Formats: sequence, C-alpha cells, structure tokens
Amino acid sequence: MSYHVRTFDELTTAELFEIYQTRVAVFVVEQNCPYQEVDEIDPIAWHTYIGSSQDVQAYTRVYLSDGAVHMGRVLVKAAYRKQQLGKKVVQLTLDWIKANFPNQPIVIGAQAHLQDFYGAFGFETTSDVYLEDDIPHIDMEIPIL
Repeated sequence: MSYHVRTFDELTTAELFEIYQTRVAVFVVEQNCPYQEVDEIDPIAWHTYIGSSQDVQAYTRVYLSDGAVHMGRVLVKAAYRKQQLGKKVVQLTLDWIKANFPNQPIVIGAQAHLQDFYGAFGFETTSDVYLEDDIPHIDMEIPIL
C-alpha cells in the first residue's frame, strides 16, 4: 500500500483520470448527487491517495484558503471498503498537513453522519447541520494547538 501526495501539476494523466473517475463514481453516481465534481479548487490542491495510478483505493484533497488548511473529497473506492482505508487515508493526510502546515487550523465540511468518525481524529463541530447538494453536512475543525 503506497501513499502519494501530488500537486495538480505533478499528477500524471493516468493519475488524474483515475482520481476523477473514482471521485465521480463515489460522489456523483453512488450518492446520486449531480453536481460539478471537478472544480476550480483541483488545480490549486494537493491530491493524496492510497493505491496506484491505475487503482486509487482511497483519496483526499487538501488546499489552503481563508487562513486554514481544508481537507475534503475524502473517499474509499467501493471495492476497498471495510478495510480501514478511510481511517488510514485520513490519518496519513492529517500527518502530512501537520508536517507541512504546522500551526494552522484544519477544516472540513463533513457529511453529518460521519461526525463521530472525524471526531475521533480531533475534529470539533463548528456549525449546525446544513444541506449541501441535498446531503446533511456539518463544518468541523481541528483548531490550532
């Protein structure tokens, strides 16, 4: 199992294709949520994944905005669920963020049913539940320590 962190410009065509195909499969098709999944954040983000350029098993996206580090698009491909890859990719991503952007808060917009999952990593809820693309979400943050 390999963990990779790449800027948009560092991604190969094969990696980018696999990332986009996997994100659309999870966020648009599985969750039946038609929205513009590929967006203007992708070119300024770091793309992290477990797997290979031909098989992204778990993924996160990280970017800087408004004085914080944002982590999102957290996913595990359907074929790899129930293997603790969600926990692994979140922990690896948080370790990378803390090593590269110390003393900055880490912010996520999480699906509300994952509040306890992210809470186990130190995220604290900072908003009420709101709808994003008809899915209940909450904002969460790991504050500056």
